[in-house]
Amino acid sequence: MSRKSAPVVLTNAEHIRLEQWIRAGSTPQQVVLRARIILAAAAGQSTKVSAAQLGVQRRTVALWRRRVRAQGIGCVWEIAAGRGRKPSYDATRVGQLVEATLQTKPPGATHWSTRTMARAQGVSKNTIHRVWQDHGLKPHLTKSFKLSRDPKFLEKLTDVVGVYLTPPQNTVVLCVDEKSQIQALDRTQPGLPLKPGRCGTYTHDYQRHGTTTLFAALHVVEGRVIGQCYPRHRHQEFLKFLQRLDAEFPGETTLHLILDNYGTHGHARVQRWLKRHPRFVLHFIPTSSSWLNLIERWFAELSQKAVRRGAFHSVRDLQRTITAFLESWNANPTPFVWTASVERILKKITRARQRLEQIQPGCTLPKRRTKTAHK
Repeated sequence: MSRKSAPVVLTNAEHIRLEQWIRAGSTPQQVVLRARIILAAAAGQSTKVSAAQLGVQRRTVALWRRRVRAQGIGCVWEIAAGRGRKPSYDATRVGQLVEATLQTKPPGATHWSTRTMARAQGVSKNTIHRVWQDHGLKPHLTKSFKLSRDPKFLEKLTDVVGVYLTPPQNTVVLCVDEKSQIQALDRTQPGLPLKPGRCGTYTHDYQRHGTTTLFAALHVVEGRVIGQCYPRHRHQEFLKFLQRLDAEFPGETTLHLILDNYGTHGHARVQRWLKRHPRFVLHFIPTSSSWLNLIERWFAELSQKAVRRGAFHSVRDLQRTITAFLESWNANPTPFVWTASVERILKKITRARQRLEQIQPGCTLPKRRTKTAHK
């Protein structure tokens, strides 16, 4: 008389999860087999029948039924110690591949690819790919950076971050800047629309129809943006925009403006106008630190969602598109929340400065002054 197989009870969520693992193309086949064993057991199938249908030994089916009852369905992904394929290369060889990736460059090129590194090291490209994946190496990717050389960097950083994190009461904080030379580019041929299985397309060549400059101010608390397009980028246009802000926020409310060090912002006529309007308080970010101005984050939204993929037959067409994006944004504005403290920023900059000086000993950057920073 044969013994009856012990039942395997699954919740609905576990049943769905096992089916997902079976259908997923990335699931290892040994895991798929184990999942099928468990589903068959949950359906009431005996060990003998399951083994015959799946082409495995009865003790294999019994083993995984016992493990799942004791440990849950997650154990089907576990590999016992000593099992599995042995690595072809030991830790020393892997370390050599990582060191070569970090410390060398291929002849006549700026970075390694899996194939060039594989030829140089005498291994397969798949081996290089796995090593890079395991160690988080991506030679094909880079990020741009620049450390500010402003001698008053800490002073300006503390001022601007302080306004972000602890804004003065009963005031309005505005991030102001200009996005200049926005090109009205028209494509030479109509693009193909988006369809299932194919992304939208547009031609690589274009026709230029002129440029415009957008002056914009981001209301830090509300996320609302005040913007105006002008044909040029001079102190005259900046004065007009300041007058627009003066009318946009009537009364005696103090307006704190965060902006960069562009020449028009310090023009003599601008300074005289500001003296006549003392409620405008300017906070200048350090040089080469545009990341401190939150309006730059909104400019990225404008470029990605309205300008970069557009086709404009004229400057006026471009300006209408920018105006439409402004109206759409202000209908449901999303504030950008600043969270980084001065200490956190300085730690990151100090690490970058130390690393830069190690790579290029002759490169000297202004040392930050010792000063208590606001959180």
